[in-house]
Amino acid sequence: MKTFHGTTILVLRKKGKTVIVGDGQITIGDTVMKGTARKVRKLGDGSVLAGFAGSVADAMTLFEKFEEKLHESNSNLKRAAVNLAKDWRTNKILKNLQALLLVADRESILLISGNGEVIEPDEEVLAIGSGGSYALAAARALLRNSQLEAEEIAVKSMEIASEICIYTNTNFTMETLGGEKQ
Repeated sequence: MKTFHGTTILVLRKKGKTVIVGDGQITIGDTVMKGTARKVRKLGDGSVLAGFAGSVADAMTLFEKFEEKLHESNSNLKRAAVNLAKDWRTNKILKNLQALLLVADRESILLISGNGEVIEPDEEVLAIGSGGSYALAAARALLRNSQLEAEEIAVKSMEIASEICIYTNTNFTMETLGGEKQ
């Protein structure tokens, strides 16, 4: 079986608005198999954003498991993330899943992995996937040095990643939380 490559998922927060964006490309080996995949979504009651990098079937399983943990923890994002990471690392079936999850709400941004990690970044931005480092670098620079809105930073950062990473396309899906005028 050829190696799966691809995906860039970026999440950031600026001025009370949380944005997650992902590209739509699925690549097997050196072939683009699909360009319109949806790798980000809202979970639970719509108060949590999530995106995945890795095997699609594995990610769908993890989305379902994460939603269960979110429900069990009364929508406490950090508790749900820790509980999923614990199950993912110790469960005989789950521990073979090949994916990473980024989850966020209005207060927290977290990376969840099958090795048991739940990582909260120092800054209000995090990215995963083959183009994740490029998107992260671009987003940090734009967050620090521009007056752009959160969605604009997310799109521009993903565009930069797609120009560098051959496994990232420009068919973006974006979800947002917060930022309502007060």
